[in-house]
Amino acid sequence: MLTSDLPDPALDIPTVYKDAHTSKPGAAVPALDWWRGFRSAELTQLMEEAQTVNLDIAAAVARLRQADAQARITGAALLPTLSAGGQENYARTSGSSASGLTNNGREITNFQASLSASYEIDFWGKNRDAALAAEETANASRFDRDVVALTTMAAVANAYFQVVTAQDRIRTAERNIASAVRILDAIKQRFSAGTGSELDVAQQESVLANQRASVPLLRTTLAQNKHALATLVSRPPESVRVAGGTLNAITGPKVTPGLPSELLTQRPDIRRQEAQLAAATANVGSARAQFFPTIQLTGSGGYQSAALVALFNPNAAFFSLVGGLTQPIFDGGRIRGNFELTQARQDELLQTYRKTVVSAFADVDNALVAIRQTTERLRLQREVVRASRRAFELSEQQLRAGTADIVTVLNTQLTLFQAEDTLSQAQLARLQAIVSLYQALGGGWEPKMERPVNAL
Repeated sequence: MLTSDLPDPALDIPTVYKDAHTSKPGAAVPALDWWRGFRSAELTQLMEEAQTVNLDIAAAVARLRQADAQARITGAALLPTLSAGGQENYARTSGSSASGLTNNGREITNFQASLSASYEIDFWGKNRDAALAAEETANASRFDRDVVALTTMAAVANAYFQVVTAQDRIRTAERNIASAVRILDAIKQRFSAGTGSELDVAQQESVLANQRASVPLLRTTLAQNKHALATLVSRPPESVRVAGGTLNAITGPKVTPGLPSELLTQRPDIRRQEAQLAAATANVGSARAQFFPTIQLTGSGGYQSAALVALFNPNAAFFSLVGGLTQPIFDGGRIRGNFELTQARQDELLQTYRKTVVSAFADVDNALVAIRQTTERLRLQREVVRASRRAFELSEQQLRAGTADIVTVLNTQLTLFQAEDTLSQAQLARLQAIVSLYQALGGGWEPKMERPVNAL
């Protein structure tokens, strides 16, 4: 089946992505090992381990083997069937006659060796189209394996970043708890000196209690994402150790999306839908051929003799050759119903293919917007943290000097705590946006081969 046999999806392919701001679309396209761009050795190790042991990927590979086997089964109809046989028949007639007389009966022995062949002439292409449909289904399974692998890689990256983020947030919470304890001690000193009130002490104790109460939830998030990573590498949590680290040690690689037209060959889900559409198109051709006659050739030949020693003599040979033609006349509408079913299935897959392509363009643009906005948010949030930390330090100094208003101290303290925690979440959001772009682009791209200058 040629590509031209596929129905026209009538796609509107944009020339560039709306939210791609780059003068060189082909620069910094995703590398095959794109996760190395984050510069985390532990993440790279987890990614490579998941590629080899992940159970979802293994199940997808098993489905691929099934599809390949089914393609071989379906393709067998294009070839003749050939079988050989041999048999020995022994029979004895009755020794009693109609007149009541008896004799010794008669013993008959017959030996036979034969070879038979059968072949259906695929004049209308029914078997050929069925074989093509099975081959395209197998191709779809290959791309399905790539979809599962890409989803797994993105899940590993996101879970690892969640682990590191939870660790950063826990460290931030512990620093905030230590700061809150210092402020509480200072307020208690003011209260003992008669310059503070019991209300001031109670308010700061509330701030400290809230900070301590936030830690168990963060530790739960940390443990859950470590367990998720263990599942992704197909091991029990007890046998997986994830050291993690800090978000500040993870770099955000720069990646450009290339051209929208390249997405059609890079996204495995698009390729999968295209292969499924090709399989459905071939099935339509096979269903159409069922309206026409079936031509079957059957032949058999061999040797037959009552004596084994004379079995292969020339006069013991036999053969038969039969040609048959079957034309459907009335089947209650089964053939037409099957044809219309395959046509409707083809149309369904055509619309699904179109939606997959359109959604892919939207995924890339969404990821590009997310990267740009999370980068800007991260920059602004760092400014918030710097200003909040400066304000808190000044208020703490004034508190110890006895010149600060307790309400100001409480406000600057809470603002800093929230700003630092939000900073970690902003760092996580940017990393996840980058992972989303890699996923939207179909993972790593094969490097383009430079064409020689003297190439024809």
